[in-house]
Amino acid sequence: MLNLILTDLRASIASWRLWTLLGWLEVRQRYARSRVGPFWLTISMGVMIASIGVVYGTLFGQKMTDYLPFLSISLVMWTFFSQTVIEGSTAYINSATYIRQASTPKLIYMLQVVWRNLVILAHNFVIIVLLLAVFGVKSWETLPIFIPALLLYILNAQWIVMVVGLLSARFRDLPQIVASVMQIAFYITPIIYRPNALARFSLIVDLNPLAHLIELVRAPLIGQVPSAMTWAVAIGMAVIGWLVALLLTGRYLKRIPYWV
Repeated sequence: MLNLILTDLRASIASWRLWTLLGWLEVRQRYARSRVGPFWLTISMGVMIASIGVVYGTLFGQKMTDYLPFLSISLVMWTFFSQTVIEGSTAYINSATYIRQASTPKLIYMLQVVWRNLVILAHNFVIIVLLLAVFGVKSWETLPIFIPALLLYILNAQWIVMVVGLLSARFRDLPQIVASVMQIAFYITPIIYRPNALARFSLIVDLNPLAHLIELVRAPLIGQVPSAMTWAVAIGMAVIGWLVALLLTGRYLKRIPYWV
């Protein structure tokens, strides 16, 4: 079982030209014949950050030079994570034609989802760079930490996609449930408010693994070092999550064509 999924994983990674091309074409097709192209995503994200930043920054009494970079990083990184998970839940379903007609590694459809959203993340990340350029980088020393933090962030998104994609192929009501859960998670995760804003209900943040994942990639960009607890939660999630995802996918890999 484990050998089967590891073979599929290796074959999927080896087919990187296929899933990177498919992911890139999907992004281009969304904005075919548009002069601005995928940067419409950046414009939409920029407008949302500006709107939420002014309203909630005023309500929370925040200093805009600090709050806008905080908010932009939070929203851009959360959008990547939530959209990846939501789209991942329908990855096998939407690729049913390819799965039934072509003998390809199954995990390429999971890798394709993550890659497609990484392309979108790269477009939206322009906003973060601009705001950091305008308001200044808080600490150049913490910026390199962002690279391993982002890799760990992506690894966690990938195993979650593998799990929800497989379960959604079997249980067709699950994609709607996943979308609803991600919507709820947005409100209980410190994205538009700072983690210390819930002083009386700090357990909501402390026991929320998504809060630690967001903090992992946000902290280095706002001049902070992620805590040891944040690293431990993120690494623990990655190790346990990948083990579960591989075992689960390996067990039901051959049934995917019949489910979709």
